[in-house]
Amino acid sequence: MTSEPLQIAYSPCPNDTFVFDALVHGRIPGAPALDVTFADIDLTNGMAERGEFDVLKVSYAVLPYVLDRYALLPCGGALGRGCGPLVLTREPGVDLRGRTVAVPGERSTAYLLFRLWAADTVPGGVGKIVVMPFHEIMPAVRDGKVDAGLVIHEARFTYRNYGLHRLADMGEHWERATGLPIPLGAIIARRSLGVPALTELAEAIRLSVLAAWDDPEASRPYVMEHAQEMDPAVAEQHIGLYVNEFTAGLGEDGYAAVRGLLTRAAAEGLVPPLGPNALAFP
Repeated sequence: MTSEPLQIAYSPCPNDTFVFDALVHGRIPGAPALDVTFADIDLTNGMAERGEFDVLKVSYAVLPYVLDRYALLPCGGALGRGCGPLVLTREPGVDLRGRTVAVPGERSTAYLLFRLWAADTVPGGVGKIVVMPFHEIMPAVRDGKVDAGLVIHEARFTYRNYGLHRLADMGEHWERATGLPIPLGAIIARRSLGVPALTELAEAIRLSVLAAWDDPEASRPYVMEHAQEMDPAVAEQHIGLYVNEFTAGLGEDGYAAVRGLLTRAAAEGLVPPLGPNALAFP
């Protein structure tokens, strides 16, 4: 493993800080040192496309644009069931045809899932798409600045506080259509690090996940330090939903979900097609 710290960027969200706490704070023996930059996933997607960091948490939707330079790691990311993005509106039952919808990034997995859902359920398509930081979307819907918002993260637990209604669950649509878990966020690392370093890094991340599960209290200070004034109970719900068996290892179903999402999206012309071994590790 390189003697220089690896430059890593991930979000300040509780699932990411929970996953990386033990690794960042030197509690995984023999693991690489990390130099952490916090950035929301819409920013890390752009960083990956520009090749700016050694290791990043990105949207699965961005993989077709970066897998020539980065390898998908088999652990540390966010997949799951019952954890998909939501479409929220001020009033129930809104018809989205021709309406303005706020989304958290054009290269986000949430937006990719939304486009697949809309292709099936919104004849003629929605109107205007507006990109906003995810924490600004619910206030924008509440205040009538947009007709609907596509939300991620802890918004699943807090949207009722804004008086909003759930119009649709992108994850439910995906799971009904495929039977597979919902791919959301991936951990990628530079291929140029080399096979031994990539293998050691992946194992260190896996052990960091296991350490967090073994002693959840140890990660609490790091999680809450970066949770942006989030209620501790919401932070725990967030971790419980997004850190699961697929975080410790993608496994057969995890890889099938990622391939399924990107293959279907490529067939719709939404992303470039993947090469046959693009997801192979390392």
